[in-house]
Amino acid sequence: MLRDQDRIFTNLQGISSPTLKDAKLRGDWDQTKSLLARGRDWIIEELDRSCLRGRGGAGFPTGKKWSFMPKVSDGRPSYFVINADESEPGTCKDRDILRYEPHKLIEGSLLGSFAIGAPVAYIYVRGEYVREAKILQQSIDEAYEAGLLGKNAAGSGWNFDLYVHRGAGAYICGEESALLESLEGRKGMPRLKPPYPAQMGLYGCPTTVNNVETVAVVPTILRRGGSWFASIGRPHNTGTKIFSISGHVNNPCNVEEEMGIPLKELIEKHAGGVRGGWDNLKAVIPGGSSVSVLPREICDTVLMDFDSLASFKSGLGTAAVIVMDQSTDILKAIANLSRFYMHESCGQCTPCREGTGWMWRMMERIVQGQAIKEDIDLLEDVAGQVENHTICALGDAAAWPVQGLIRHFRKDIEERLSAGATPAI
Repeated sequence: MLRDQDRIFTNLQGISSPTLKDAKLRGDWDQTKSLLARGRDWIIEELDRSCLRGRGGAGFPTGKKWSFMPKVSDGRPSYFVINADESEPGTCKDRDILRYEPHKLIEGSLLGSFAIGAPVAYIYVRGEYVREAKILQQSIDEAYEAGLLGKNAAGSGWNFDLYVHRGAGAYICGEESALLESLEGRKGMPRLKPPYPAQMGLYGCPTTVNNVETVAVVPTILRRGGSWFASIGRPHNTGTKIFSISGHVNNPCNVEEEMGIPLKELIEKHAGGVRGGWDNLKAVIPGGSSVSVLPREICDTVLMDFDSLASFKSGLGTAAVIVMDQSTDILKAIANLSRFYMHESCGQCTPCREGTGWMWRMMERIVQGQAIKEDIDLLEDVAGQVENHTICALGDAAAWPVQGLIRHFRKDIEERLSAGATPAI
């Protein structure tokens, strides 16, 4: 359980205002100049010491990612891009950071840009986040007026400019290379890798892309030390994490907790428990809609971190916990997610363009009891062909919910088909 003194996001519920004045009272922008004075290498070393892993879903070590940026410029400028295109169903953690803790993100952008040698940064905000983008821009304007951004940012001698870019609501732009394409004014289509953004990113220049939460925790880590952050949670799964809990719970919420907290404790302590009690739980999607669903027997003991969830062939993802009680038609729920991924596919890769639509149509047949039992294995086979066969991870995101359903709820599928199956034509 996370101690109050270890919380990073002390205004996550919006109790006080997001203004610079109140943010400073919460500890933001404290000794920022001194942190910058310690140098680029020190910042990256502290992040390595903290074992901070990306909070956007992939969980890649942040310090290592920043170290990929060139130490000496080859004549091209470098860029820092913050991904606020939060479009994963069930996920709303970045929204509350933008609403209530924008100065943590802005300060983190300054520190990160200095560490990777990028004098310009862009925050790419989801198109639907109208209010959040307005608050963020107001906060950036405050920071400029106070001398914290711009020339000689925070009195450090580092010149840094920060811009907000509004997206148009495409889920695919949450993928880093599609986001860069969109920033450049083109349709959001993922790029082939290599080259990776650190070699050739925005405008063909070295670029680092990080999630909002990842960047927002950096200032506190640097002030309190990487060892402090690493002392929270479990080895390789350290620090605090914002969990978005929704669905059939008594108190849906965003909450910051210790990485590795048991799923059952997280739901019962912060979300008021499952509607109708824990015994009424049917399943939980633990990390946003793109990860595999888990049945109650696993939810009883599983820990909420990268490695524990991966051991059950699911994932922490964005830590969006979607709770489903016994009233849920689990087949219909997964079919709904299949429809979402079909709709959001950019269509660039054949396995994703054709496979997502095929999986959704088959899921609809199963929901309606119009498939045959042999179709279950066929669906699993097609999902496996979509997985790991696309340029970006959207194919995986479409396949994993289906695979998790078959893995844990095959009996439910068979019962549906036995009750309403129609002869194959």
